[in-house]
Amino acid sequence: MKPILASLAILASAAVHTSHGQPWAEKMFDERSHDFGSVARDAKAEHRFKITNFYMEDVHIAGVDSSCGCATPRIEKPLLATYEEGAVVVRLNTERLRGHQSSTITVTLDKPRRARVQLHVKAYIYDAVLFDPPAVELGSVEQGEEVERTVSVTYTRGSQWRILEARSATPHLSAEVVERRREAGKVTYEVRARLDQGAPVGYVRDHLMLVTNDPRAREIPLAVEGQVVGSLTASPSSLFLGVLKPGNSVRKQLVVRAKEPFVIQAIEADCDCFAFDIPQPREAKPFYLVPMTFTAGQKPGRVGKTLRIETDRPSVRAEVAAFGVVAE
Repeated sequence: MKPILASLAILASAAVHTSHGQPWAEKMFDERSHDFGSVARDAKAEHRFKITNFYMEDVHIAGVDSSCGCATPRIEKPLLATYEEGAVVVRLNTERLRGHQSSTITVTLDKPRRARVQLHVKAYIYDAVLFDPPAVELGSVEQGEEVERTVSVTYTRGSQWRILEARSATPHLSAEVVERRREAGKVTYEVRARLDQGAPVGYVRDHLMLVTNDPRAREIPLAVEGQVVGSLTASPSSLFLGVLKPGNSVRKQLVVRAKEPFVIQAIEADCDCFAFDIPQPREAKPFYLVPMTFTAGQKPGRVGKTLRIETDRPSVRAEVAAFGVVAE
């Protein structure tokens, strides 16, 4: 009888440990619920639940599950080192379902210890509105280039429906709405989305909000996706330095490349804790391997620095975000 009681005690202890472990995992998520609002049928609709590892140990996401077929989750980056960021991306299955939908996404973590976090999404998939194509796909855009893409928007339940305006919360993204056809039971608009020349380097994950006169769907999001690419790129663009003791050093390497030959004039940081071995002699070429050394200071805490790469051409430059942790 005693072995059985001992086993039950161990199981109870483990259950309590797992239950009490939930808050540490929940704290890593910026948010745990999202309302997509009214979404057009067949439209591309995704939401990123951002995760940041604030702990001194690696975090591993073992899996994600959805409570219904209306949403499909995926893990953007399963293993997160200290202060690394990732996301659970939830995609609505707008091509198969209609009407009000809701789902609970269960995220399972198994490192540094087991925990489960529940995320919640809901939406109204409005089958009267159709986008063609399903989203504004900008593709790869050179920095300083202006690009325009067109999406056809069709309403299939009457001829009184109108798009009043297209709003954007992003400074470099705008749109023009043009009515193309209005006939019995059907209205067609053309939305011309434009990314201007001032858009910064990086991924574009945004949406245009189409404001309508329909009380059932006053606002309908139109996804906008793409990437603005600089003339000079550095890899990795986000450099994790690791967890170091005060005064310790670590060696890393940057890969710097451009379409045309260039010369690296300097790599600057906000402190003297970095040393860069810029290849000599400094001759123009399209590709560089730059070894670097980071030396931790004496003060424990998070390190976050920006490395700026300057070349012999003023318009050809790049930045790298470097981060790490100094800990006893």
